[in-house]
Amino acid sequence: FMIKHIVLFQLAEVAEGKTKKENAQFIKTELEKLINVIPQLKKIEVGLNHPESPQNNYDIALYCEFNSLDDLNIYQEHPAHKEVSEYVGKIKTSRVAVDYEV
Repeated sequence: FMIKHIVLFQLAEVAEGKTKKENAQFIKTELEKLINVIPQLKKIEVGLNHPESPQNNYDIALYCEFNSLDDLNIYQEHPAHKEVSEYVGKIKTSRVAVDYEV
């Protein structure tokens, strides 16, 4: 079995002194670094919404894989993840997520 963790974020047009596009790229970079820091994280993909897609789409899609729900919880509580998460909390306007087992 494997746990898949999918999160979508909508971002403010401007937050923390950056544009939505700048914040999206910053978050993508910071999240992707976690693969080298958190051993329980088996795979991560961070996608930015295509500029020509509808404007009501979410701005960032996060896809992660873990061996277990326990590993997902370790990831969520890891200081490196919490640091990124705190920043996202300052710039997001909406978040939806789903965790499922395959």
